[in-house]
Formats: sequence, structure tokens, C-alpha cells
Amino acid sequence: MDKKLLARVHSIDTLGAVDGPGIRFIIFFQGCGLQCKYCQNRDTWDCNAGTTYTVEEMTSHILKYKNYFIASGGGVTISGGEPLLQQNVLIELFKELKKHNISTAIDTSGNFPITNKLKELINLTDLFLLDIKCINDDICKDLTGISNKLELEFANYLSSINKDFWIRQVLVPGYTDKEEDLLKLKDFIHSLKSLKRVDILPYHDFGKFKWENLNIEYPLEGIRTANTEDVERAKRILEI
Repeated sequence: MDKKLLARVHSIDTLGAVDGPGIRFIIFFQGCGLQCKYCQNRDTWDCNAGTTYTVEEMTSHILKYKNYFIASGGGVTISGGEPLLQQNVLIELFKELKKHNISTAIDTSGNFPITNKLKELINLTDLFLLDIKCINDDICKDLTGISNKLELEFANYLSSINKDFWIRQVLVPGYTDKEEDLLKLKDFIHSLKSLKRVDILPYHDFGKFKWENLNIEYPLEGIRTANTEDVERAKRILEI
């Protein structure tokens, strides 16, 4: 274990229930290179904020809760922010967790090139929760400031090596709910052989107060929240 490596962490949830199978110990890493207009954790963007932990400290904290999440078929999920900004830390942490037979998951945008280092991390990860922002690249750039090219390549790579992953997309009325884009997304997801689940997450503005606390204008002011009808329509189009 490299005792000099430090993870920059925003927060920790010891009993998460939606970020992977079973009960999850979730570590939200600090820092993100995207600028999602609907981001619920605007305070995670700053790469210099947060609290630092060594791999040893994180592992010790996780092991205190192992009996709770293992019994449920759960494990550890690293979320954010964007976890893949801290790949060196993740590699060392997951090596330690594997020694204790703890399953690992990463919630990521996948907006990174597939390097040898990332391949090493992928091999240590049991499940990816991949956030597809929008299959329409122009809308993706508008919503996040970044092209969807790398995240789609990431999905295709996971499929090519038969790595388990879920896809999650936030359904934002007027942005990611267009029928032609959902049909394109349907074709894409049905081409992925190791995709285990697709979640359509309804847009809400519960995180708006975080933007306001930072004195930053909320970009989707006036956009309505998505409802059950919106989600069911999207699922019908996607055939999921």
C-alpha cells in the first residue's frame, strides 16, 4: 500500500441503497471536470476542496461496516464528483478491498481515454455505473460542457471485455427526453452485451440550494421536474 497517496473526499455514506446492488458503503470523491447543469452536488466540482484520506484510513473505515453490507450482497461504491480523476488512489484502494473479498463499483461519467492505467482499474472493479448524459452530442455538450464521445467509447470498451455495468441517464424535460434521441439510445444500449441494467432517473431540482449557497445561478431555472409519466414514456421508447 502506498501510504503517501491521498484521496480527496467530499463525503461518505455508510448505508447507501441505490448505487449498486445491496447496501453500499459509498465514498463521494471530490472534484469533477464536467459542468452538468442539473448537478445535485455542485459543491463537489472543486478539485482542491474536500477532506484528504490515505488508502489505509479509507480501508479501515470501510471494514468497520463490512458485516452490514456484505450480508445484503452489497459492497463499496465510489461516486463523486468524478472518481476517475483519482485513478491511482482507486487502484490502491481496490487492491486492498479485494484482499477482504469486498465487491467494488464506480459511478462515473466515463469521460476518459482507455489507458493502461484505466484498464488496470477496470479489472479491479466489479461493476460500473455509467452515466450517459445524452446520446445527442450537441445536447450533451450543452448540458455538461463536454462531448459524449469518450463516455460512449467507455461503454463499448466495457462491453467488449464483458465487464458488468449499468447505464443511468437523467431525464431532463426539453433536453434528454426527445423521442429521436431516445430511439438512438435504444439502439445503443441494445448493442451492449454486458449491460445489466438501465435506469432512467427523473430530473429534480433538490440540489438547487447548493448552487445558491455558492452564489452561482442555477442553470435550469424554470425547467420542470420530470414525473412518473415522463419516465414510463422513456422506458417504453427504450424498450426496457
